[in-house]
Amino acid sequence: MSTERDDYLLRSLLEGDEKGIAAIYREVFPKVVDFILKNKGQYEDAEDIFHKVLLQLATRINRQQFQLTTSFDGYVYTACKNLWRRALNKRKRWVTEPVKQERIDDDEALAMAILEQERWELYTECFEKLSDNCKEILRYFFDNLSYKAIVEKTTYSSESVVRQRVFKCKAKLASFIQSDTRFKALKKL
Repeated sequence: MSTERDDYLLRSLLEGDEKGIAAIYREVFPKVVDFILKNKGQYEDAEDIFHKVLLQLATRINRQQFQLTTSFDGYVYTACKNLWRRALNKRKRWVTEPVKQERIDDDEALAMAILEQERWELYTECFEKLSDNCKEILRYFFDNLSYKAIVEKTTYSSESVVRQRVFKCKAKLASFIQSDTRFKALKKL
């Protein structure tokens, strides 16, 4: 599913190609900075998160056979968002921050970010297997639209029909996810 450009950016990251890495920073980094600044972060936080995600990506590629299921930009941006949200949640719980403990926390955060990314990839792949109708209704549902609003946006006749359709589509999605070979491994972690 990756394009030539995505493959080029991945190769550049792994091989240390300056032109490709400059393209990654020019094209993807500003989006990450924008997201983190809008979500209680600073520029330095964006740099840290971006570097961690690039390291995570390079590690995953070297550790296992890895293929992008989304665009390079989309993968890096989503991974940065997940890692930043995890960092924000962790900040709420920090009382003290000993130097030794920080390194362990960074390793754990990186491992959890990789796990979250793998789970997200499984979810998106399975979501794409759904019918167009199911994808549409679940997008509305996951965007927290009320059943009444979903009826107004679709051709369904009532809220109870929408409720039933959402239930069936969620069950189908869960079935796809649970039948995937990666599910058991990701569930254990």
